[in-house]
Amino acid sequence: MFGLPTIDLIVIAVYAVLMIVIGLVAMLRIKNQEDFFLGGRRFGKFLQIFSSFGQATSSDTAVGAVTTAYRDGAGGIWSQLVGLWATPLFWFTAPWYRRMRTLTLGDFFHERYRSQRMAIAYSLLASAYLVIVIGLGLKAVSSTVIGITLKPVAALTPAEHLEYNQALRLEALSQQGPTGTLSPAEADELQSLRLRRPHREFSSINESALVWFIVLIVFVYGIAGGLEAAVWTDTVQGTLILILSILLVPFAIAKLNALHGQTGLLAAGHTLHQELPGRFFSLMGSAENADFTWYFVIALSVMTTLNVATQSNQLTANASARDELTASIGFTTGTMMKRYCSVMWGFLGMLCFALYGREIQDSDLVWGHATRDLLGGLGFGLVGLMIACLLAALQSTASTLMISSSSLFTKNVYGPLRPGRTERHYVLVGRIAGALVLLAAALLSTAFGSILDMLKFMWEFNAIIAASFWCGIKWRRATRQGAWASILIAATMFVALPLALPTVFPGMRTNPALLRTTQQRVIPQTLVATPRDVEERARQVADWHGAGPAPAALHVGETVTRTVIIAPKSIYWEQGITEVNGVKRGAGTFYLESWLLDHVTDLSANPHALNETLRYTYKILLPFLVLIVVSLLTAPDESDSIGRFFARMRTKVRTNRAEDEKAVLSAYADPKSTRDCLLLPGSQLEFFKWSREDVIGFGLALVIAFAVLALLNFLIHFGS
Repeated sequence: MFGLPTIDLIVIAVYAVLMIVIGLVAMLRIKNQEDFFLGGRRFGKFLQIFSSFGQATSSDTAVGAVTTAYRDGAGGIWSQLVGLWATPLFWFTAPWYRRMRTLTLGDFFHERYRSQRMAIAYSLLASAYLVIVIGLGLKAVSSTVIGITLKPVAALTPAEHLEYNQALRLEALSQQGPTGTLSPAEADELQSLRLRRPHREFSSINESALVWFIVLIVFVYGIAGGLEAAVWTDTVQGTLILILSILLVPFAIAKLNALHGQTGLLAAGHTLHQELPGRFFSLMGSAENADFTWYFVIALSVMTTLNVATQSNQLTANASARDELTASIGFTTGTMMKRYCSVMWGFLGMLCFALYGREIQDSDLVWGHATRDLLGGLGFGLVGLMIACLLAALQSTASTLMISSSSLFTKNVYGPLRPGRTERHYVLVGRIAGALVLLAAALLSTAFGSILDMLKFMWEFNAIIAASFWCGIKWRRATRQGAWASILIAATMFVALPLALPTVFPGMRTNPALLRTTQQRVIPQTLVATPRDVEERARQVADWHGAGPAPAALHVGETVTRTVIIAPKSIYWEQGITEVNGVKRGAGTFYLESWLLDHVTDLSANPHALNETLRYTYKILLPFLVLIVVSLLTAPDESDSIGRFFARMRTKVRTNRAEDEKAVLSAYADPKSTRDCLLLPGSQLEFFKWSREDVIGFGLALVIAFAVLALLNFLIHFGS
């Protein structure tokens, strides 16, 4: 059934029932909004670690790392390591959310800027972001399960068979080398096929039905049990995610050794270096690694560090901790576990390319194909266990994010409109809001072309509110007018206009002036020929019919200069340019910032990665510049409520609630007495002095971050 053995279906069913039971049991403990949305703020270090790991690690992180590493090699692992350098900073930021002593991050915007409307605006934006994250996870899981249940060629329908043949033709034309070796008709055919993007793989499972099945499970245990159910399931699911992180690697190594008559880890490493192109072993900046060059990684790391702090689930994950130290240890440790898993997932992607690079065209499907190939023949329900692990990875994140989003709507949007209702009423509204979030995420998961497309959109979205959060929490001079200007201009330029313009003016998508691409780049690359290089050259020689002599045959170990062709990429359209009935169209979101930048410098002459770096730099700087300039031009906010906010942020959380409330009231009575903890008490900046715990915690986290890079470096170079 569904292309899966009965034992695998049983494993999946047992997992689903277990998660639902946990949710129903947790539901009995819910008495108010704090119980539902923050688990009563009673979680210790163990639960905080797995809660943080679970909400930071979804199926998109696992599948996404494999996808980009399969396509780009070691450099592609940065798709999941961009937050590496932000992780040590979590030691400092995690207590912020606990010190806010609020139910949602929307409350922060209300209190800091004295604006209920800003809290509503943040809540809507943050909820939209969480929908994107959940949708990305749904996309990753559905792609993987489809990869597991691929149809054999003989079972394809006539329409699927036609598309399959087109995909094979595209691959054959692409492998013939520079376009000068193709006839004019073949060159036109190649360009047309690239725009059509035919599929070579088809599944026995309906993707939409699969998405709704996953949503149903999350709905039942998340809506019923709230954050406590999510955290307890995170503990179960976190264990499954760790299993997922290591389950396929030894099987992939064993198969690679078996195919080449080798044994042992070092032999597998040697084979890997023989089988993979040299570009796969460059951490960044290789000729074919179009998306993850060193400058793109730097820009993306800065953006991620700024944007991640504005995610509403940051408060959900940290404000539920018993105290500040628990929040710091839990969040830093949990997210650092994710970084180590990301390295293993990326290494698996490279192993998969060595095994399946000749047969799997769509990198989004490679995890599923590897699961079926490596585990399917063993029985014992291991394929079902892998699917359960992916469901766990998604659902641990989706449930937490769903609850975070529903808390924003209930507390900051619905509550002000319908005040004075019972706690039971607000919990019910939260459950309905969570259901709507899941519904929107399920619909969104089918709107993007690939996992990487969704990753990039997710990375950029929170740039809208990053400046108002960071300046609001660390710069007392930031004003409400400055924050509003920053949010509105960023939302207009980054989201509203890019989405609205192609809708209002549909001719934009076919306007030749907006179909500009980067130039095709031909880059010489010197490398030592591997068996795969020899195989590709032999195919080129066999298919040669261009002007002049055919290229010489290669021998393993020979130093050769090969020509790497970087195909043109769209400058203005997020999903590139497609062709329908001979008409070229821009697909996805319109890059308004690229259109503006193109009037300053010719983006067509740049590598695609450089254009992406310029876009990200623009999105980082514009909101901060707007907020700072407008704040300096408007009168400072000197209200008592803002003074109380900063006094509370300088007051360390006590575990005993009565003692904590007493400390906060004392700080309110004399806000100036709390400035002793500030590094620059006479300035407008709210930078805290480091404690002994801070020095040790941040230092250890930084050492561990470098150890993550050391592990990655070892895995891509051992056996060379």
